[in-house]
Amino acid sequence: MTLATVPGDTPPRPLPLPPGPGLAAGGAAAPVRLSVPGRALVLVAGVPGAGKSTLLRRMPQRPGLRVLDSETQRDLLTRVLPGVPYPRIRALVHLLHRVAAVLAATGSARVVVVHLPATSTRLRRLVRGLARLTGRAAYLVWIDAAPEEALRGQSDRGRMIQSRSFARHVGRADGVAARIGAGTLGEQWVRAISLDRPTAARGLAVTP
Repeated sequence: MTLATVPGDTPPRPLPLPPGPGLAAGGAAAPVRLSVPGRALVLVAGVPGAGKSTLLRRMPQRPGLRVLDSETQRDLLTRVLPGVPYPRIRALVHLLHRVAAVLAATGSARVVVVHLPATSTRLRRLVRGLARLTGRAAYLVWIDAAPEEALRGQSDRGRMIQSRSFARHVGRADGVAARIGAGTLGEQWVRAISLDRPTAARGLAVTP
């Protein structure tokens, strides 16, 4: 069972996510539901290829929800700079994505959902700081994918990252899902949940 935890509970109290895939209208697998009352910044994190963009693409849209995917900046730059290999524009894509996240967090959308690998504690701390500065509650959705699953995900999308960089992400990500499940992550999120890759592929429904 994939678990979610509420930091600050004593002892940590595991919260089960909806059992099994469930069915939405039309027989499709129902998305995982995350209750997010008030202004919030939701970070979707995990190693490259874990399935972050897939989760975002399958999020049901609703008023007051802003979803930021780096694929938007990548598609824009590939149109503006046709023929330029992605590795040469990767850093610019990442920069534009982070700028978009900051601007969205300062904006009027009630809930902002952004994906970053965020395998480092430093980057997750910066996201929580951005949430505090913009008057938002911070939530973490961690996608737990084995390295071989993530590599297949990179292959499927047609973009492989350098093996050394991927190894760093894998090393930093090791044990994060287990600590979330045990309530021992030690980070100040209003709520942190961990999803395996098949569960994340169902999408995420953010509800008040």
